[in-house]
Amino acid sequence: MPSWTRSPWDTPGGLLVCSAGVSQPLQDTLAAVRQAQDRTNAFLAVLEERATAAAERVDPDLPLVGLHVAVKDNICVTGAPTTAASRMLEGFVPPYTATVVERLESAGAVVVAKTNLDEFGMGSTNENSAFGPVLNPLDAGRVAGGSSGGSAAAVASGAVPLALGSDTGGSVRLPAAFCGVIGFKPSYGALSRYGLVSYASSLDQVGLIARDVSTVRDAFHAMRGSDPMDPTSRDIRPVPMGTGRVAVVTELLGEGFSDAALRALGRAKQALEVDGVEVVEVSVPAVRYAVPAYYLLATAEAASNLARYDGSLYGGRVGETRAGQEAVSTGTRGALFGPEVKRRVLTGTFALSAGYRDAYYGKALAARSVLAAELRAALEGVDALLTPTSTGTAYRLGEKTKDPVSMYVGDVATCLANLGGMPAISVPAGVGDDGLPLGAQLMGAKGSDDDLLDLAERLAERLAA
Repeated sequence: MPSWTRSPWDTPGGLLVCSAGVSQPLQDTLAAVRQAQDRTNAFLAVLEERATAAAERVDPDLPLVGLHVAVKDNICVTGAPTTAASRMLEGFVPPYTATVVERLESAGAVVVAKTNLDEFGMGSTNENSAFGPVLNPLDAGRVAGGSSGGSAAAVASGAVPLALGSDTGGSVRLPAAFCGVIGFKPSYGALSRYGLVSYASSLDQVGLIARDVSTVRDAFHAMRGSDPMDPTSRDIRPVPMGTGRVAVVTELLGEGFSDAALRALGRAKQALEVDGVEVVEVSVPAVRYAVPAYYLLATAEAASNLARYDGSLYGGRVGETRAGQEAVSTGTRGALFGPEVKRRVLTGTFALSAGYRDAYYGKALAARSVLAAELRAALEGVDALLTPTSTGTAYRLGEKTKDPVSMYVGDVATCLANLGGMPAISVPAGVGDDGLPLGAQLMGAKGSDDDLLDLAERLAERLAA
């Protein structure tokens, strides 16, 4: 397991963090963070000087003062390394800060560290980082989930009360479920993507991980809204809930889900009913297309987005200019991209290639449209859809690396929200036979973010009682 000095950007000093919004003495915090790093490898950079300066100048009357945040290392922070956990971006320090981070800082929050992830956000286990896997803080023999595993482990270990991640097909909610914390993906466009290293632009969304819904809500309110730097962002019209009904999805109640995952779903259903919510059942037949459609669309967009890393202008370079552009590009991408990134880029390139685009990419787009329409129909007359977050508890280290397809199918419940542009949140809903946590997911109509958070808070409180 990597030591605290595993990352080349670790600084020798300390780090300001807080627990439940209350600042701790620097040395106490440093000890806590070192313990978390030793157990989990959750961090890639410590921003001691930047955090210290920010804490000294913050206005004490700001709403998020005292809230210290860890940021996934594919989200830009001025003066801090942003590697996306890839050798391709090793040493890159952006001259600008992501809009979501700027807005948090403007509200008084202090960014303290950058967190580990699957390279370029590609993975469900956080074993695909160029800087080593993130270990689950509850069991070092298990994964923390991906791709925002570092952010989930940072929160679950108690190092920070809030961490930002990115969610393309469940990359905030899956690790949150595996680590026993809250993971929220807002409606597509509710948060600016400016400063987020792109994976699949029509699916990517910045997400939030915390130990309680109230922290998520406060941070989300500070970050949301239209941003002129991101034309896909907007002030989304609120869609209120009010039916007092929630629906479970028939197609997500059986095959592929462990008995423990379904028991956790049952606990969530019972908790909602105790709270006065009627739980019904709906069918979304197109769920069977979700995983193949998601992976075709995501890899196709990834192939396009990552084409810029060719040794010319962006990222690292392998080879001399005199060798020619083709040789430099091939050498650079071959040496600096990891195996999972190569796999997905190749898949996406094939899906977009002449003669195959209509057969694969075109059909995936059609399937996405059908699925989105069915999800909207399923939400008519109910406030939210209730599903398991994951197919089971956290995987053992190495369990999925030899068979990536078995990892991909684990996104079956979470990728729905990304394909439909809907908000979704995972809350802890019990433990499996191995004592590790399981999550229940609530998905609402696009724009129902505020009411979805309220519903999730009530559910989380009932489940924790």
